[in-house]
Amino acid sequence: MEGHQLQHQAACMRKALFDQGYLDDQFLQLEDLEDEANPNFVEEVVKLYYSDSARFIRNIELTLDKNPFDFEKLDDIMHQFKGSSSSIGAKKLKTECTQFQEYCKIGNFEGCMRTFQEVKQEHAVLKKKLESYFQLARQAR
Repeated sequence: MEGHQLQHQAACMRKALFDQGYLDDQFLQLEDLEDEANPNFVEEVVKLYYSDSARFIRNIELTLDKNPFDFEKLDDIMHQFKGSSSSIGAKKLKTECTQFQEYCKIGNFEGCMRTFQEVKQEHAVLKKKLESYFQLARQAR
């Protein structure tokens, strides 16, 4: 009964990630690539994403610290970060990245700073939620 309960909890947690807009269909496509030979494929891809995305965040922070502000460089780094976020289905994060890029295009430094804080927060929230989900999913298997 315990295993069934854990599976149900994991399924509910996963559903909530979609219902709350954290994930999109790209995450489902990653799940379709899992099989018996690689049952933790999605978790491994997400771990790689978080190690890469930490570098993008750090590069944006370093670029924001420079004066004058290089909006083109900021937009380029955020474009890469958004693409990486899209590849794991991070829907809310992708939306925040797009907003940041819009502020870069019009040269709005305050908008960039404010939105970058949202990007970092969304990044941290999703990481915590996915870690909890993967841990529960492992226990359920």
